[in-house]
Amino acid sequence: MDEQESPRVVIGMDPHKRSVTIEVMTADESVVGGGRFPTDAEGYTRLLAYARQWPERVWAVEGCAGIGKHVADRLVADGEDVVDVPAKMSARVRIFATGQGRKTDATDAHSIALVGVRMSGLRPVINDEQLEVLRMC
Repeated sequence: MDEQESPRVVIGMDPHKRSVTIEVMTADESVVGGGRFPTDAEGYTRLLAYARQWPERVWAVEGCAGIGKHVADRLVADGEDVVDVPAKMSARVRIFATGQGRKTDATDAHSIALVGVRMSGLRPVINDEQLEVLRMC
């Protein structure tokens, strides 16, 4: 995919202990990719390789202070832009987007991606070194 043809995307992620489910969405809310990846070293490497086909990307990860912390921290350490999506926010979007509150990993990833596309001001995830610099200022 040519970099000029590649739109900015939000990669919505529903994290779990052993796997993550993602959905890749453009600014006009078109779904252009997705999948489920294990969180072991091999799965994480495949996840990053898959995502790199979209050079302009931001990861919207649910629960970066909780269940999503392990994968959000790995992404940030690898130089990826990550924002935290509060679970309550994605739950509201899921209900409005689907007309019901039925939870699956795929509908959760879709809702998280929608929040990432629609909402400004989501908290960026930063690593410990960045946090230490901010504390010194």
